[in-house]
Amino acid sequence: MGLRQIALGGLLAVTTAASVLSPRQNINPGPVSGDTFIHDPTVIKTAAGTYLAAYTGDNVQLKTSTDRTQWQDAGPVFPNGAPWTTPYTGGALNLWAPDLSFHNNQYYLYYSASSFGSSRSAIFLATSPTGASGSWTDQGLVIESFADSGWNAIDPNLVVDAQGGWWLSLGSFWGGIKMVAIDPATGKRADSGVPLAIAARPDAGGAVEAPFITRNGDFYYLWVSFDKCCQGAASTYRIMVGRSASVTGPYVDKEGRQMMQGGGSQVMSSHGAVHGPGHNAVFTDVDGDVLVYHYYNDAGTAQIGINLIRYENGWPVIY
Repeated sequence: MGLRQIALGGLLAVTTAASVLSPRQNINPGPVSGDTFIHDPTVIKTAAGTYLAAYTGDNVQLKTSTDRTQWQDAGPVFPNGAPWTTPYTGGALNLWAPDLSFHNNQYYLYYSASSFGSSRSAIFLATSPTGASGSWTDQGLVIESFADSGWNAIDPNLVVDAQGGWWLSLGSFWGGIKMVAIDPATGKRADSGVPLAIAARPDAGGAVEAPFITRNGDFYYLWVSFDKCCQGAASTYRIMVGRSASVTGPYVDKEGRQMMQGGGSQVMSSHGAVHGPGHNAVFTDVDGDVLVYHYYNDAGTAQIGINLIRYENGWPVIY
């Protein structure tokens, strides 16, 4: 999610050697209009054919669209507040990095509660029959981290593997990206063991976060964001990806470098009036897989970015 980096002692953005997937990277976002401010977006296409987005904001914020282009604000997930999160937020209303999906005839929303620069964090689950503001029921704590955990329980993403198993990836800085098994019957952790490590940047100040896992063909793709978010037009966030034949890894980039050792192939970075693109999600629409992310415009305002994805030689290309 990136906001807590502000308190991490002025961390310098470290750019290590990373492969670039295609010279066609760094194209501009597709057209959007209306209420286009967003941060840490997640989007799902509903059964009615409309689009529902959730993003970081007070009590988690929602947007809707009928055409994937024109967006309008749709209120908070929790209009009456989320007091159960205050042990992690210190009373702040801002809740981070939601993740939307639809299973078991209901919408699932995983979301994060923390404070800047802290690994005393938690991921919660809420469910809804409609996805609308005020329709969400919090289902409680999924996983938490502590000051001495060595990892951070934020930035959740749920993926269902080819065998029907549920997995939640999560993490930011500290020990990197982790994964835990989820019970499909409850949406909660299936065990209480040590989370599995799937990506890290030990030589870059730990600057990796915002995991999102997708599946296409024979591969699972682990999307992450490298470097520094949340500095407006000075942000150095960039979208990276690796792949694996197994949902639990090991994930490698196009050059075969392990993502546990800082590997990752660059998909998009700052260019022109697009600053610090990152914290992406992917969903499938009638015209293919869709990449959604935030970036900062020249004025430093976070905007929704949307592009399509195609696959060439087993690797995603943005267009």
